[in-house]
Amino acid sequence: MIQYLVLLSCIGFLAFLVLGRYRKYPAIIGWVCIVLALFASIPEYIAENNFLYPLMAVLSVPFLLITIKYLLKDDPTIFSLSRAAAVAFLIYAPFEYIPALGDWLIAVVVDQVVAILSALGYPATLTDWNIISRNNLRVEIILACTGIQSIAIMLGVAAAVPTTLKQKMMAFILIAPTIYVLNLFRNVFVILAYTGQWFPYYPEIASNGEFGYESFFWAHNVIAEFLALVLLIAIAYGLFRIIPDLADFAEDLSRIYIGEVRAVFGKGR
Repeated sequence: MIQYLVLLSCIGFLAFLVLGRYRKYPAIIGWVCIVLALFASIPEYIAENNFLYPLMAVLSVPFLLITIKYLLKDDPTIFSLSRAAAVAFLIYAPFEYIPALGDWLIAVVVDQVVAILSALGYPATLTDWNIISRNNLRVEIILACTGIQSIAIMLGVAAAVPTTLKQKMMAFILIAPTIYVLNLFRNVFVILAYTGQWFPYYPEIASNGEFGYESFFWAHNVIAEFLALVLLIAIAYGLFRIIPDLADFAEDLSRIYIGEVRAVFGKGR
């Protein structure tokens, strides 16, 4: 179900890029399917004790309603936001829907993570082509562990406004290598924390019944997520310096969404 929703969202946003006056309708389909995919993923994330994404799903509902409202009004700022999503999908889709390409990226990340672990003095073995094992505990590397999603999203953000060739090149250099390399060390940290049982704390909220899962929970679902958020904020700041128009775009977006939320609460008082 989730894969089909993501595919429909991808088709919607790609259609947005090529259609003319009617492009707002495939954009609406794209945004609706993204939100539906978030809700469809809730059981999986709850099973992992990951409550960030379920919270994002709940918050996405008012975001979706506001986005649809302004798409129907042909608002240029929301069109730019939809273009950012479309470019992100254009970059991400080949890795998601061409198995050979996605598996190649996963294999490259696995080899590099194992090499870094060995260089740090923590050798690990492979129990399968994408499963890293250490101390009888295993971590599976999937496409979400490669950093390609974050890279695609941030490159999409950079494409939200018109840019020069120099700005495009500088934005790419800031985004792709930075996220990719730091994501490798993120994987290394999670594997070391889990297989070394660094954080065996508060099993009442961090355990899912698997031996040692608490360390994975704190390393992957809390610490790594927080550091990733800080990284994305830092990259966004760098993008604002490289592409000043992005700062104006972000200000326009905040004005639209915060203004709509304030209007709702204002009517409720």
